[in-house]
Amino acid sequence: MPVARPTAQVLTLLELLQSGGVRTMSELADRLGVDPRTVRRYVGHLIDLDVPVESVRGRYGGYRLAPGYRLPPLMLSDDEALAVLLGLVTGRRAGPSTATETATAKIRRVLPAHLAQRLDALLESLAFTTEPGESPPPPPPTAVLLTVADAVRYHRPVHVRYTAADGRRSERTLHPYGIVAHRGRWYVTSTAPDRTFRLDRIEDARTLPGSFEPPAGADPAERVLTGLATAPHRHEVVLRIQATPSHVRTRFPAGLALVTASADDPSWLRVELRAEHLDWLPPLLASLDRPFVIERPAALRELVAALAERLSAAARRPA
Repeated sequence: MPVARPTAQVLTLLELLQSGGVRTMSELADRLGVDPRTVRRYVGHLIDLDVPVESVRGRYGGYRLAPGYRLPPLMLSDDEALAVLLGLVTGRRAGPSTATETATAKIRRVLPAHLAQRLDALLESLAFTTEPGESPPPPPPTAVLLTVADAVRYHRPVHVRYTAADGRRSERTLHPYGIVAHRGRWYVTSTAPDRTFRLDRIEDARTLPGSFEPPAGADPAERVLTGLATAPHRHEVVLRIQATPSHVRTRFPAGLALVTASADDPSWLRVELRAEHLDWLPPLLASLDRPFVIERPAALRELVAALAERLSAAARRPA
C-alpha cells in the first residue's frame, strides 16, 4: 500500500532545497516537523517527479538539488493565472495572511516574464468597492482586461470597440486611469471621455501610440460610485433624512445615492439618487425608521402615503 505524502510538506521541502546548499537530515526533519524516515519518503517523491535531489554523505551530509537545476516556468494560461491571482488578492483583502502573501509571491516568481508583467499591471491598477471577504466579480475577457490594465499602468491611450446598454456599437479612444470591481461588474475610468465604461461590454482593446497625463489625485473607485449614483434615469429623487451617514448607507450604499450633509442642520443628510421606478423606495424609507422629507418627486410622496395607509389598515385589522 503506498504511503501518503502530504503535498504541502513536499513543496515545503522543495522550497528549502531551492534556497541552496546542503540541508542536513536533522535540519529538514526539524523544519518539516517530521522524523528522518518521513523526510526520506518526501525526497523519494521529489525524485519520482524528476526533481534531481542528491544525497550527500559524511558528517555534514544531507540533501541538495543538483547544481544548475531550476524549476521551469509555471505553465498556466493567461486565464488560469489571472483567476489564481485574483483569488489570492481577494483573500488578502479579507485580512493580512502570511500564507496568502507567500503564495502570491511564489506564483508571481515562476510565471513567464511577459505574463507576470501584465498581471503586475493589473494588480497595480485594480481597486475594489466591495467589502473584504466578498467574492470578486467574474473577470471580463482576459485579453481586454490585461490590455486595459497595461494602458492604465503606462498612461497610454487605448482603442476599443464598445457595446452600450441599448445595443448600439461604437469605436472610441479611451484614456484609462483605473480599473474597479464593483458589485459583480468591472469598470474602467477614463478622462477622454470623462466617464466610466463596463469592461464586459468592450469587445476588443488595442493600445495606441502616445501617452496622456492621468488626473492628479483621482480616485477611480469613487469615480465609478459617483457615476453610477448620478446615471440618468426616469426619476430624480432628492430626500432629507435625519440620521447618521453610516445608518443611511445601510439602505443607500455608495453607487446608489449621493449622501451629503445638510447646510442648515448637520443632523440632517441630503440624499440624491436616480431611479427608473419608484415603487421600491417607500419600504426602504420605512425600514430606515428615521424622520425624512421628500423634496421630489411628488409621485414618491403619493407612494409613501399609500404604503402608510396600507400599513395602518393592516395594524387595525382584527386578529
